[in-house]
Amino acid sequence: MRGMSEAYAAAGVDTDEADKAVAAIVGELKAAKPDGGSRVVPLPGHYASVLKIAPGLGLAIATDGVGSKLVVAEQTGRIDTVGIDCVAMNVNDLVCVGAEPIAMVDYIAVEQSDPERLGLIAKGIAEGARQANIEVPGGEVAVLPELIKGHPTPTGFDLCGAAVGTVALDKIITGDKIAAGDALVGVPSSGLHSNGYTLARRALLEQGGLALDATPEELGGASVVDALLEPTLIYVRAALALIESDEVDIHGLAHITGGGVANLLRLGQDVGYAIDAPLPVPGIFPLIQRLGNVTEREMWEVFNMGCGFVATVPAEQAERAAEILGEFHPGTAVIGQVTADAGAATVRGQSILG
Repeated sequence: MRGMSEAYAAAGVDTDEADKAVAAIVGELKAAKPDGGSRVVPLPGHYASVLKIAPGLGLAIATDGVGSKLVVAEQTGRIDTVGIDCVAMNVNDLVCVGAEPIAMVDYIAVEQSDPERLGLIAKGIAEGARQANIEVPGGEVAVLPELIKGHPTPTGFDLCGAAVGTVALDKIITGDKIAAGDALVGVPSSGLHSNGYTLARRALLEQGGLALDATPEELGGASVVDALLEPTLIYVRAALALIESDEVDIHGLAHITGGGVANLLRLGQDVGYAIDAPLPVPGIFPLIQRLGNVTEREMWEVFNMGCGFVATVPAEQAERAAEILGEFHPGTAVIGQVTADAGAATVRGQSILG
């Protein structure tokens, strides 16, 4: 279990309590078994679930939302890209088990039904689907003024999705092949993606007193809102190219979301992960750290810190893996290695857990 970030807790998000809540849900749901037995392929803690649906064939399924990034979108009226984030958060998880995403359905809960605003949200979903090469065959819109309150009212909405993909049962990437000495190949992020926004908004807007249209030096000419609403990168095409390559034996794939590089431990905790050559860190992160007085360790504990996806491969295949992924996402590079230090996650020798 990851350690709780003090800065995140101060912003109103207790990650330890969230972990306990998830454990409580999982404990109850384990008791739900259909007649004839479970179809679930055991992948505890992994990024997506896989169900056996036919001889040799699995259906991978994942669900996620955009989170409090939507607050910034509501405040500025810039809601035409958050659909990309919704698609990304789902399909990037699916591909981690080796699945090819094929479709997503969305759920939009709104404070007030507005055809123009819904059309803008859908524009982003469609663009995300194009980037991920999937279809969106349906979805649901719920008008819930008693539950959804906007920033400002009545523009509030929540956006979630559930995506599916297919994977051969003997090709599932479980992480069980990961061993000490393997290389970690990191793929750049575009910024915050869709995680840590409660802490980010508190640091930038409340503690730092920045206006959304401010252009602090760390952002290189971009405004605060530009940085906050930069869409999450979709790694599907790159990951599938790596999966389909006969030059690389993939031992594990990780989508780096909330919890930072500790996400690597979801692939198995009988080894450790050491990052000694991190990818360049986008300016939004040091800005949050400075204005929010957040420690270096807490930053790595909460955010992706410039690395949105990681492939674990044999050391001798690492450079080729970086080349394949880099064709889609320039800047991809070897960032570290797997160690024999079970359950450890370190950055430049410093633990980011506990």
